[in-house]
Amino acid sequence: MVPRERKKASLHEKLQLLRSVTNSHAINKTSIIVDASKYIEELKEKVERLNQDVADEQQSADDQDSLPFQVKVEALEKGFMITVFSEKSCPGLLVSILEAFEELGLNVLQARVSCTDTFRLEAVGGENQEQVENMDAHAVKQAVIQAIKNCSENSE
Repeated sequence: MVPRERKKASLHEKLQLLRSVTNSHAINKTSIIVDASKYIEELKEKVERLNQDVADEQQSADDQDSLPFQVKVEALEKGFMITVFSEKSCPGLLVSILEAFEELGLNVLQARVSCTDTFRLEAVGGENQEQVENMDAHAVKQAVIQAIKNCSENSE
C-alpha cells in the first residue's frame, strides 16, 4: 500500500507543479491537463510568430542593405518608435509616410523631422484603439518602406 500512496502523492505533486507552471486555476486533473495543453499550444504559436519575425527581420535586413534608406521600428508599451533615414529627400515623402501611419491607425504622438538635403524622421506612433488591436512592429516597418518606395517611384 505504501508504494501506491507514494505514487499517488507524486502524481498529485506533479499535477500541482503543472498547474502552477501553466497558471491554471483548475482543480481537477482533467482540467489541469486541458489547461496545460492550451498553454503548450499558445507557446507553440508564440514560437512560430517569433521564428517568422526573425525570418522577416532577416529578409528585411537583406532588403535594407540594397535600399537607399533605413527604417527602424521599435515596439513600445502602447505604440511604436519609428526612425527613418534617407540620403535623399523626395518631395512628398513625409506626407506619404504620414498617410501610411493613418492607414495603419497610428496616431503620431511626437515627431521630429528634417528634410533639407537628407530625410530624417523620428516619430512615436500610438495605436488608435478603434482601428488597431494587435499590430506588430514588422507590419509598421513594411508599411513605411512601401510608402517610401511609392514616393520614390512617383518622384522619378
